[in-house]
Amino acid sequence: MLLARQNPPFAACDVLLAEYQTAGRGRRGRTWMAPPGGSICLSLSWAFPEVPQDVGALGLVIGVCALRALRESGLDDVRLKWPNDIQVNGKKLGGILIELRAESDGPASVVIGIGLNVALGAKALEVVGQAGGSPTDLVTAGLEQPSRNVVAAALVTEVVRGLMVFEKGGLRPFTEEWRAADALRGHQVDVHTLEGVARGLARGIDLHGALVVETPQGLRRFISGDVTVRTVE
Repeated sequence: MLLARQNPPFAACDVLLAEYQTAGRGRRGRTWMAPPGGSICLSLSWAFPEVPQDVGALGLVIGVCALRALRESGLDDVRLKWPNDIQVNGKKLGGILIELRAESDGPASVVIGIGLNVALGAKALEVVGQAGGSPTDLVTAGLEQPSRNVVAAALVTEVVRGLMVFEKGGLRPFTEEWRAADALRGHQVDVHTLEGVARGLARGIDLHGALVVETPQGLRRFISGDVTVRTVE
C-alpha cells in the first residue's frame, strides 16, 4: 500500500502496521506467515533527496536498527544473517524487505518492511518448520509477555534514527555493529545465486555490504543471494 502512495516529505515517514497478513511476502516472493496477534508486520516509507551511497546495503542498516530496538526491549542475544534475517540462537526471528523507487537524477523512496515473530504459538512454529524454515519468536526467545506496541514503537524510532544517519554516512557508521552481530562469519556456507552455488568460508561483509566468502578459487564478493550454513562432518 505504501508503494502506491506519494513519497512522504523529506525527513518524515509514513508507517503502516497490520494486525495480521494473509499474503505476506519475503525476499524472492517467498511467503511470510503472520497469524492474528502473533507478529509485528511493519512497513515504513522514506524519501531521500537523491539515491544515497550504499543504497544496496540499506537492508543491513535496517538490521542494525532492529538489533538496537530488540536490545532495548530486553532481548540481547540477537544476530544478523546476511542479507536480511534477524536470528536468535540460530533460528529466524524476523526478516527485512526493502523496495526502492528512484529517478535517474532525482529523489528516491524506499518502503521498508519488517516482519517479526512475537508469539506464533507451538502449532504455527511447527507449520513453518515443516515448510523448511527454522523459526522462533520473542516468547520462545525468553521475553515474557512482550508488547507488540512497545516493540513496534522501538523499531520505528530506531529505523528513523538510522535512516537519518544513513543519508549522510552510508553503511560505514553501522559496519562494526553489524560485524559484531554477524551470524555467518567463520562458518562454511553455500551461497545460492542465479549463476549457481558457491561454497566457502564466510569472512564477513566489506565496506559496501557485500558478503565476502573465501572459496577454493579465492575471495569472492556477493551483493545478492541466499546463504545456508553447511554442517561440516
